[in-house]
Amino acid sequence: MRDVLTVSSRGQVTLPAGMRKQLGIEPGGTLLVEAREGELRLKPATVLEREHYTDAQIAEWDRADALSADERRRILERLQQT
Repeated sequence: MRDVLTVSSRGQVTLPAGMRKQLGIEPGGTLLVEAREGELRLKPATVLEREHYTDAQIAEWDRADALSADERRRILERLQQT
């Protein structure tokens, strides 16, 4: 599929409806744009959410996961048997 697009004074282009539908591009969707050998390549992109944790949350998880001296000894003994 090929079409001619006009760049607005704000640098915007409108993708034809048929192309958007064919590629599954929804309103508010994201695209990757790449300049390569004098051409622009647009590809639908997937955005993944990232979670951010505070230092306090990480410290709490470390405390919850800490091994007692007895647990550590039993694990080391099992490892030495294998």
